[in-house]
Amino acid sequence: MKKGYLGIDIGSISTKGVILDENNQILESSYIWTEGNPIEAVKRLLKELQNKTKDITIYGIGTTGSARKLIGLMVDADVVKNEITAHAIGTTQFYKNARTILEIGGQDSKIILLKDGIITDYAMNTLCAAGTGSFLSSQSKRLGVEIEDFGTLALKSKNPVKIAARCTVFAESDLIHKAQVGYQKEDIIAGLCRSVVLNYLNNVGKGKKIEEPIVFQGGVSKNKGVVKYFNEILKTEVIVDPNSHLMGAIGIAIMAHQKQSKTPKNLKILDISFETKGRECEGCSNHCEILRIYKDHKFIESWGSKCGKVS
Repeated sequence: MKKGYLGIDIGSISTKGVILDENNQILESSYIWTEGNPIEAVKRLLKELQNKTKDITIYGIGTTGSARKLIGLMVDADVVKNEITAHAIGTTQFYKNARTILEIGGQDSKIILLKDGIITDYAMNTLCAAGTGSFLSSQSKRLGVEIEDFGTLALKSKNPVKIAARCTVFAESDLIHKAQVGYQKEDIIAGLCRSVVLNYLNNVGKGKKIEEPIVFQGGVSKNKGVVKYFNEILKTEVIVDPNSHLMGAIGIAIMAHQKQSKTPKNLKILDISFETKGRECEGCSNHCEILRIYKDHKFIESWGSKCGKVS
């Protein structure tokens, strides 16, 4: 029976899981849609991974992503860390000299600057969906093109149009206008890919010194059109790893390996119920939103109290 270490990266759009071996090499991985329900998504993820890994025993679990605390409770995680740390550790496992990490996910994007494997600076954009995976997905539906074909079509363009992508509303209005006046779809798509890059660099990357080697990751890194315009605008070739979409899960699995359990982990949680109940505390002027977590209808944890008096 092999030892394995599980990393789960759960975001608002997608949920990623990897199982690493003793040498931090991927044994199995899974990528599924969160569909607005992180608890059920993780149950599906674990079921999928268990079906692939009947000869592997898990000795460490880590969680990262927007729902990391909730899922950490659910799976009894050894490590719960933010995405910045997880992405940096995952990236430097494969690219030890990396200086800049560009990451564009489904709902947010981030930039991480490194020196000698240490994070020196970072920035995140979580306020606007313009330039993220969900933005591109919505535009692909508007154009009647599969999102998987976006990159290939963008590469065919000879005359990419200018799209104002700093705001989702303006971008959609601009895109509709360009389509109505007769621009080719590949030119509009190329324009969208280019505007994603410009939006990222002018917002998330603003004021940051982007140095090589540059690693591009997240779901949008699979879009060849976006990769092309990063290369052109930065005047260098960004690195896109085959597992770029899994890097956060890889990083948190490495941390779980470093803090491995002495006993095997129990992943038989498919029939266990988890529920979050929220209420507004009236105890003081903070009016905190208190979240209470229940496992099989029993209270196990609460979050949100700023004063610490309420649970």
